[in-house]
Amino acid sequence: MDQTTDIQENLPLTETIFFLLLSLASGPRHGYAIFKDVQELSGGRVVLSTGTLYGAIKRLVEQGWIERFEEQLPPTGDPVPDESGRPRKEYRLTGLGRRIFDADYARLQSLVAAVQLRSAGEQA
Repeated sequence: MDQTTDIQENLPLTETIFFLLLSLASGPRHGYAIFKDVQELSGGRVVLSTGTLYGAIKRLVEQGWIERFEEQLPPTGDPVPDESGRPRKEYRLTGLGRRIFDADYARLQSLVAAVQLRSAGEQA
């Protein structure tokens, strides 16, 4: 089975997973930042509970779509701590996660193009 087939088997993404990956598309984020960003990006339609968010993150890490990322403090190389002093858990897209996100984004664009084409034909 080739990589394109593997990616297509994961589509369509749920709205929650799409927005979670979209949140990480611009760079690493910690859980609370993902939570807030998903809510904002979705116009308030997707409001994640803590359990849903961290369950999805765990599953996406296991699938290899995202990975844990620890920002390092220069010059020591120590992890950036959170408010409690523990290393901040941030996540970022992997190459596979980016390809899956891009494939679903292209799928959604083709749906919108079909609707626009049909709407333009009905207005003529």
